[in-house]
Amino acid sequence: MDKDNRDDFTFAKLSDLKLPVTFRISQLEGTRKAHTYTELLEKPELRFHGVQQSPELSDLYVTCQLVADNKPLTIPFRTSHKAFKKDYTWNEWITLPIRYCDLPLNAQVTFTVWDIAGPRSAIPVGGSTFRLFGKKWSLRRGKHRLLLWPDREADGSIETTTPSKVDTKDEMGRLEKLVKKYERGDMPKSDWLDSMAFRKMAEIHAAETEKSENLFLYIDLPRFDFPVIFSEPEASNVASTSAVLPQPATPALVVQPASFATDAGLWQVVDPDVARENPVEDKHRRLVRSHRSSPYDRELKPNAKIRDELSEILNYAPSQPLTSEEKDLIWKFRFYLTRDRRGLTKFLKSVTWRDPSEVKQAVEELLPQWTEIDTDDALELLGPSTVDSRVRAFAVKQLNRADDDLVQALKFESVASDQRSSRSTSSAISYDDSGLADFLIVRAVRNTILGNRFHWYLMVEIAMEDQIIAKMYGRVVFKFMSKLLESEGGVERRDLMRRQGELVETLAKRARDLRTSKDPRPKKIEKLRAFLADSKNNLASMPPLPLPLNARVQVTGIVAEKSSVFKSNMFPMLLYFQCADGGEYPLIFKDGDDMRQDQLVIQLFTLMDRLLRKENLDLKLSPYDVLATGPSQGMAQFIPSKTIAAIVSEYGTLLNYLRAHYPDEGSVGTFGVEPGVIDTFVKSCAGYCVVTYLLGVGDRHLDNLLLAPDGHFFHVDFGYILGRDPKPLAPPVKVCKEMVDAMGGVQSVHYTRFKNFCFTAFTILRKSANLILNLVTLMVDANIPHIKHRDVHEQVLGKFCLDMTEEQAIEHFEKLLNDISPFTVVLDRMHDWAQYWRS
Repeated sequence: MDKDNRDDFTFAKLSDLKLPVTFRISQLEGTRKAHTYTELLEKPELRFHGVQQSPELSDLYVTCQLVADNKPLTIPFRTSHKAFKKDYTWNEWITLPIRYCDLPLNAQVTFTVWDIAGPRSAIPVGGSTFRLFGKKWSLRRGKHRLLLWPDREADGSIETTTPSKVDTKDEMGRLEKLVKKYERGDMPKSDWLDSMAFRKMAEIHAAETEKSENLFLYIDLPRFDFPVIFSEPEASNVASTSAVLPQPATPALVVQPASFATDAGLWQVVDPDVARENPVEDKHRRLVRSHRSSPYDRELKPNAKIRDELSEILNYAPSQPLTSEEKDLIWKFRFYLTRDRRGLTKFLKSVTWRDPSEVKQAVEELLPQWTEIDTDDALELLGPSTVDSRVRAFAVKQLNRADDDLVQALKFESVASDQRSSRSTSSAISYDDSGLADFLIVRAVRNTILGNRFHWYLMVEIAMEDQIIAKMYGRVVFKFMSKLLESEGGVERRDLMRRQGELVETLAKRARDLRTSKDPRPKKIEKLRAFLADSKNNLASMPPLPLPLNARVQVTGIVAEKSSVFKSNMFPMLLYFQCADGGEYPLIFKDGDDMRQDQLVIQLFTLMDRLLRKENLDLKLSPYDVLATGPSQGMAQFIPSKTIAAIVSEYGTLLNYLRAHYPDEGSVGTFGVEPGVIDTFVKSCAGYCVVTYLLGVGDRHLDNLLLAPDGHFFHVDFGYILGRDPKPLAPPVKVCKEMVDAMGGVQSVHYTRFKNFCFTAFTILRKSANLILNLVTLMVDANIPHIKHRDVHEQVLGKFCLDMTEEQAIEHFEKLLNDISPFTVVLDRMHDWAQYWRS
């Protein structure tokens, strides 16, 4: 800038000033007088005031708060406790949690000086309201003297009754204005004269303070190098209607704007109540509701607009929280909603469970007259969020209509949650058992297959280290056995369960020995076969016994010469059981692995397969049987098949493998393989593609994808589910290049059919999203390490894309499929996916 050109001016814009608002509370000037004897006689409590106890220097402190438009912008700040020696000087810097650029033009700071007025009480000495911007929209800076209005708290309103400046002229005010001019450099400086002038001013100041009736608070504001003019941040898309300030060629603000977050002068305060409901709103809602609970509510019917709103709320996913307005709307039309089966879960979320009168009406009057609800909603009511046992009992009653297959999928994680909620929820309305355990016991006694599974579920829980849980399930076992003995044929059934237990114990001990022994694998196989063939172990032949893994299969012994040991880390045993009908049932027995998670995943696969078949879509899924027989042991059905890795190394491609087992020379368009085999392959690939996507199955590699000779493709090993994956860059939909090649590539008719099967299956399962979501939520309480303490519900909810229309959801799924297609993907992405599939 040309120094000779005095017409040039420089200023800074407030919107560029990113620093937090800071000022210093300096000192209090003026004389404070003690109360007269007459005043003390009239008001004896005045003798406890600080001014009376020590008129010279009592314990004063200052509070300040930033306000604008009659609203506070910050919480009140106060000076720290200080012992004054000869005058009231604080010299304390206050930093407010707001930046200068965020200040409105009418921002003011209220200052109130307080004195003690007895134990735990304070009285205002005086208050003053200070405007941060002057008449010309410039930010105030430097030292300021604020007039205190005696015995009043500062008034922060726009038309304040405690302004910091009044028009009365006094000598001290005149001199202070001159000092400001001098500090700004507007007056020439002369050292010898200035020191005399300031000495004289100190004398005048002392004399003025002595005779003045007023009290003044002194504050210091930061002195920036240039005037800071108020300006809003520029918004390119908003037409400005206010007067535009002249813009300088270069905004020259010398102060370096420090980061608001990293400034050492700022403290972050965590508000523990931030997640809680606003008590004022809560009280208001309850008051409004109590007025609304009139007899007329029974007749209330929504108009068309409200009906649409209610319908939208009823379609929300189970995990979506309701706003207070939505809760109010549901409560208002609660009697109307009793005929809507979808309405109950949302209504129960709208009840204020702390209000006994509301709970009484909800549970005792409305619940019994509600129409029958769907199974998925009944499961939602058995979740951990439902604490009233009468509601849980209602849900159990509704489950009576569910078939045994679903009851098996439900198994009894929810028994645990039922018991746990009654054990741990302090706000529960009632601690009685809702009868879920009784319901499952009745079902298990009635159906022998379900009863067999139920027995083994209970055995695993009893073996857990958590003594409280083991004891809890012990009571369920006792109840189950008592009911079983009362039923017809109960003694025989109990005896079969005992024999199953002995069989599992013998096999578990042998599996443990094989796993821990240092023998090479051929030696292990030899020892296993000798053990099975030994007649004193009673394994080669036995009276007919329902297989624990599948009670429909009666077994009469184990074929020793066919049995073997796998070469994986745990050395699981492959056992061929002889069936009573002459067939064989191969299974894998593992020790050292927690198989409960695999069991849950397979059960959800079975449920999804049932939902698809209900809609006449058979995707040839192979949800093989899995049963955990202890916390770290179990058995799984063995399906004769090979891993894709083994097929590729032995046959080169999957098509060569299928062609070797089911050739068809005259086939058209099925690459020399029987058409039925290719059809099974395409359908099972599509089915597993969708179900593994929905459950977020991870850690996929060519060793845990299997293919049976007849074209049945399936996944095994579900150690990583619900979005967990040990590898980075995991594709959301698991389709590997080998699968696509076997269909004839992405341009083939079979790949198009595969995609269409995927879209159809995804659409069908989206309709049952609530059922799947609620079962997954009940799983969380199953005490399985990997899915405990995780937001499982949210993980699965996102996969269903419930916020989209059916067309948008299919489009989204197609995009995921295209992303992993080896021919449409960009090269580096393709490399990432290829890396993922390597084990």
